[in-house]
Amino acid sequence: MSADGSALGARLRERDLGAAPAALNVLESTAPEDREQARRLLEELSPAGGAGEAPAHVIGMTGPPGAGKSTLLSALLGSWRAEGATVAMLAVDPSSRRSGGSLLGDRARIEFDSGDRGVFIRSTSAGERLGGLAWPTRAAALALAYAFDIVVIETVGVGQAETEIADVADTVVVVVQPGGGDVLQFYKAGIMEIPDILVVTKSDLGQIAERTRRDVSAALRSLGSASTPVIAVSSLAPRHGVDELIAALEDHRASTDTNARRVRARRANALADFVHEHGERGLRRLGGRRAAERLLAQQESGLDTPALVAVLEQSARSAQATP
Repeated sequence: MSADGSALGARLRERDLGAAPAALNVLESTAPEDREQARRLLEELSPAGGAGEAPAHVIGMTGPPGAGKSTLLSALLGSWRAEGATVAMLAVDPSSRRSGGSLLGDRARIEFDSGDRGVFIRSTSAGERLGGLAWPTRAAALALAYAFDIVVIETVGVGQAETEIADVADTVVVVVQPGGGDVLQFYKAGIMEIPDILVVTKSDLGQIAERTRRDVSAALRSLGSASTPVIAVSSLAPRHGVDELIAALEDHRASTDTNARRVRARRANALADFVHEHGERGLRRLGGRRAAERLLAQQESGLDTPALVAVLEQSARSAQATP
């Protein structure tokens, strides 16, 4: 018997952390009965339905394997929990639904107390969208944001599709390691255009880390993003830069119109989901991408992504039926 999606949504709205595993099971399931319950769950959490915007700070963190993301997340998690913040982390596996890929190992390396009910960590698949974010991941982040204080989505930087994280997170953190050539690769892939904060890990390496920090700053200036904070961090004892990063995260959230950003994200995600499902032919029925964007902009700002997708599909059906 399927879980009651509406009930799970209500529990998350009441900040019942114990509802998180069951909610994600429903959102990740492909069974028809669970798809209906997933719709009900998200409907319960829809801002237009009275839930309002989720209170959590949703942070996207991306960077190549070996950049030190897991060690950094362990340090951040310890600091957040010391302050009493509840934290959910979603680790996106970009490789294989069957094998789980490297991020399952990354998840195991995040240090936390398995008995701490204020922490929830889950690995999730990117599905067919390599390097991007599958629908269940985005829906999971939305759902968890109603129950937890902080939600982190960790992805591996593997190309242009990685920029999808910018349409989910309130704050995007790009992590690079010293001397790895990541700056040039990320620049080519367009990833250097998305960070709200950029982190250079392993600052304890000294000159090589400082040289990478300068390269990062120069790359950001060339893109007109000189104001983006670049923070050098060492997550090993004695730690350096972690408190500065937490302060930068809080400053970014305080200076950003999160609600407006989330409205744009829901509309962008709806268009991406529609195109993923119906292809360019479906987009042509809507009159092209710009026409679809204008249609979405006319909708109520609180509509969730599934409701917006339904608007696009209805418009496409109407266009097809018109002689």
